[in-house]
Amino acid sequence: MDVSFLGGPQPQRGVGVVAPFDFALDRELWRWVPDEISLHLTRTPFVPVEVSLDLARLVSEHETLDEAVRALAAAEPEVVAYACTSGSFVGGIAGERAMCEAMRRAGELPSVTTSGALLEALAELGARRVALVTPYTASVTESLEAFLGEAGTTVTGRAYLGLTRHIWKVPYRDVAAMAREAVGPGTDALFISCTNLPTYDVIPQLEAELRMPVISANQVTMWSALKRLGTRAVGPYQALLDPAARRQWPLPEQDRQLPEGQQEGGFA
Repeated sequence: MDVSFLGGPQPQRGVGVVAPFDFALDRELWRWVPDEISLHLTRTPFVPVEVSLDLARLVSEHETLDEAVRALAAAEPEVVAYACTSGSFVGGIAGERAMCEAMRRAGELPSVTTSGALLEALAELGARRVALVTPYTASVTESLEAFLGEAGTTVTGRAYLGLTRHIWKVPYRDVAAMAREAVGPGTDALFISCTNLPTYDVIPQLEAELRMPVISANQVTMWSALKRLGTRAVGPYQALLDPAARRQWPLPEQDRQLPEGQQEGGFA
């Protein structure tokens, strides 16, 4: 049968993704991506260290990022995303900026990180008082709080699991239980941290229950990267992705200026 009339596959635009060696949620990232976009993933080299601040520093070293981005360049992506929350907040805001710059230099491409995307998303939503859900230990969770505090964001509550491995195996019911524990009065939004924590299907359900925007590490990473391509992430009625979904809650009337020194659209 002659199928030449089909004209071959449609042109694809690429997003390069650098993920930690233990990242197990490739399929979840793809769920936020429209059909005309392809993801090109690479992983950092294996190191025999459990999830901790030490691991966050190891998987975010500039030499590691340089090698990963140069490898991705062969697939000709239009933007590069570093998909790891702890790896991009462990050095504070200055460290996040330096990571973006290191990736930009290596690939000569716009570059984003999960933690930079988190700050962009909070600015987009006008959220300054945030509850946190993490799978991390106390020390890693406290480092995330410090990063947000440096950006002028107040943490109103938190819940964490204390895990050092197998984070991708946490079921949605545990994520939902932590969300209910973390959120209290005066909270503008909930952030679910860690790109290795499954969140895609739980976001709309939690938004409906908690009556506030719920954002997650993988969601903000894809949203931010795709914005740089002039396109939108896709997802079922999620407040960050669909402005219409935000109208059901009275979001705070606040100055949405980004932290001093941050460029519009992130730190890249």
